[in-house]
Amino acid sequence: MALTRRRFVAAAGLGAALPVGGRAQALRPLTLQAAGGSGAEVIGYFVAMDKGWYRDEGLDLKYLPGAPDLAPETALLTNRVDVALFAAERALRAITLRKAPLVIVGTQFQRTPLGVVSLANRPIRAPKDLVGKTLAAPPADRSAVEAMLRLNGVDSAKVRIVPHADDPTPLLRGEIDASLDVTTRLPFILKTRGAQASSFLLADFRLPLFDGVVVVRKDTLASRRADLIGFLRASRKGWDENFRDAAAYPPKFAESGLKESGRSIDNEIYVNGAQKSLIQHPKGVFTMSEASIRACVDALRALDIPAQRAHFDATLLAKV
Repeated sequence: MALTRRRFVAAAGLGAALPVGGRAQALRPLTLQAAGGSGAEVIGYFVAMDKGWYRDEGLDLKYLPGAPDLAPETALLTNRVDVALFAAERALRAITLRKAPLVIVGTQFQRTPLGVVSLANRPIRAPKDLVGKTLAAPPADRSAVEAMLRLNGVDSAKVRIVPHADDPTPLLRGEIDASLDVTTRLPFILKTRGAQASSFLLADFRLPLFDGVVVVRKDTLASRRADLIGFLRASRKGWDENFRDAAAYPPKFAESGLKESGRSIDNEIYVNGAQKSLIQHPKGVFTMSEASIRACVDALRALDIPAQRAHFDATLLAKV
């Protein structure tokens, strides 16, 4: 069976020429910067690359994994990358406090996976359950913890908040009662140590923050609208295909895209399944409804970040 013009593009490989109207047209480079490593949290982009869906949109996508000391906003502002994924809080701090000319055009996570994780045999099911307990939290997220407690009528002075260690041992030993962590990740680690987890999301208790927001420079939004729409369209296809079977794609990328995460494939499969409900939306991945934008803005303001509706642009999604 002959390849269609569109299929030829996908089969040609990155950087190949596009035969359009009998003339060759080069793929347009687009660089994506992730905030974290290359785990299941970004597998949808690997699926889209593997399937040739960025090439179908005329794009030569270059993916850059994140790192603990990497600042995605700096990568954008210095023109090293065209698109970046990072937390809504960080993006809005850059936009409002540093006056960075950036805009959010979509969100991978409808609700942040950040939450409070405890052990099932001594569960913390809601903010009020933290009264008189010890909660470990990363210093960078302490403001989110205090906002969550305040918004739910809990006096933070009645909760002992200690520095977070990226290690489940203090929780398993009972040295702490709960940990502020990624709820799609820590429960699997606890399970490997013979314990069952209980958890709740910050988003379920009046902090419905977006996460993995898709951020671009304002000049890129103005000059490359069609390319950004193509990026969102191809990426959505990748996520939709991935979620058809959360166990299917992690093994495929075990020695390539996911290798840098350092996690087992069973762990990646767990994360992939656990994040499905946080990423999917009835109108498609990356959707930002007016109601969800308003809720995110309100949550950001509770963190003393002066976010506004104007910092979000959902017009590209209408074309996806």
